[in-house]
Amino acid sequence: MKLKGIEVDWAEDFNGAITVCNEVGTIVYMNQYSINQFKKYGGAELLGTNLLDCHTEPSKTKLVEMLENQTDNMYTTEKDNIKTIIFQSPWKLNGEFKGVIEISFRLDPDLPHFIRT
Repeated sequence: MKLKGIEVDWAEDFNGAITVCNEVGTIVYMNQYSINQFKKYGGAELLGTNLLDCHTEPSKTKLVEMLENQTDNMYTTEKDNIKTIIFQSPWKLNGEFKGVIEISFRLDPDLPHFIRT
């Protein structure tokens, strides 16, 4: 839902990678950050290709599970002292499963952690 008369295209310029695949794993959307992040693998040319073809185990099995069971997956990675969070979640349209959305972004090395009570 959005405010009437207001266009909101937040995903395209989001400061993190947003990649969307359909229910069989075909990449149907990449924001600019995602295109740049995966440039060495083809960037925008990855649109229309299948994620199952470019992942190795155990990632491939996890993706199949997410597509079959429509489940979330979340984890962090670290490379060259840069921590990244990955969040993958079912994409639904009018309640019908359409695929998986992956949002990933770098974590600030000084990220504060607050415990709420």
